[in-house]
Amino acid sequence: MSRFQFVDDHRDAYDMKRLCEVLDLNRSSYYKWLSGRKARASRQSEDRLLAERIREVHGESGGAYGSPRVTAELRAKGLRINEKRGARIMRTFAVTGIRLRRRVRTTATPAPAEGRSSPGRPATTPAAYGHLGPNEYERRRHAAKLALAA
Repeated sequence: MSRFQFVDDHRDAYDMKRLCEVLDLNRSSYYKWLSGRKARASRQSEDRLLAERIREVHGESGGAYGSPRVTAELRAKGLRINEKRGARIMRTFAVTGIRLRRRVRTTATPAPAEGRSSPGRPATTPAAYGHLGPNEYERRRHAAKLALAA
């Protein structure tokens, strides 16, 4: 339910100004929404009729066609329809095509090396250091580097 519909449903019980204030609406926006009621109702009835035509085409295809093909079929039958509108109506009325193709992975992620959290990164788990903790391991490594440099 939209906020406008809520205001419309409760405008007899509450003051219009208060309702719009509480719902953070401009009254002019509500009245604009109210003036489009006839257009909305006619569009919804057109959508229902179009949904029936879409179901016919979809049924003829054995349920295989998605919105691009359904739209092309409707255009071939002489109906002017935009592909986005066809997709929206199919979504609204739960009409879906068959998806036969599976997603193909083109890049394989290498498995993490032993003792590493991910490829190319140093180990971050305590088990990777054996009995030493990460700080002790780094301290000993640094001390070994200094001994080699001397």
